Amino acid sequence: MRARVTMSLVTSMLALGAWTAAPAQAVTTPRPGDGFHIQFVGTLAVPPSARVVDVDGADTPAETIAALRSGGHFVICYMSAGSWEDWRDDAAAFPAEALGKDLDGWEGERWLDVRSPAVLDLMHARIQTLAAKGCQGVEFDNVDGYQNQTGFPLTSTDQIAYDKAIAGLARQAGLSPGLKNTLGLIPTLVKSYDWALNEECVTYSECGAYRPFVKAKKPVFVLEYGEVPYAKVCSVARKYGLSAQVKHLNLDAYARRC
Repeated sequence: MRARVTMSLVTSMLALGAWTAAPAQAVTTPRPGDGFHIQFVGTLAVPPSARVVDVDGADTPAETIAALRSGGHFVICYMSAGSWEDWRDDAAAFPAEALGKDLDGWEGERWLDVRSPAVLDLMHARIQTLAAKGCQGVEFDNVDGYQNQTGFPLTSTDQIAYDKAIAGLARQAGLSPGLKNTLGLIPTLVKSYDWALNEECVTYSECGAYRPFVKAKKPVFVLEYGEVPYAKVCSVARKYGLSAQVKHLNLDAYARRC
């Protein structure tokens, strides 16, 4: 039976720099300059130049992950750490009081109350499942609820405590944690995460926020969805030392890399 960890305890441990519930395993990480491929739909088509491959952790069979690893790829597995998705196998395990407002534009998803001990417990279980499948990294999505209309009075302090906690749980499982978006917390979270994934920082003129990751020699992978010209995407990526590509919003095999 898994021990339950309360958010008050997590917050206290983080404040003391003591998130040490279990020794972290040695973690391999993506490297600056690595080719990156992300695909969640369609027949997986990984270009030879992509060392790092990001797939949906729940939907991708262990056999596929093993095949990617045997081919020399570093496999990142996606999971939403801040939203409830009605199609996931563990959807019924989330308490009703932890389910907030709908995510705008994403059918079947609702924000989670990241202060809930039950939510952290369930994320711990997901992380352990990804590690058992053979994933090497984890892409945590929707970890910026404090900036959104979640239905809960989340603060930046709540978010930082949670985001650090899940990164620590990933490391304990031997997974390399990646920070997705969440630009406002980068200065605080950069030490807790090995790499970053951004959506549309060129479109919104926000790529400069990733200077702390670049300075720490941690890779930043940028996805743009065609709102700005390809040439501008690549120019901005070079300026800030980022790895960028243009993708379709559904994250199929298409990619135009810089």
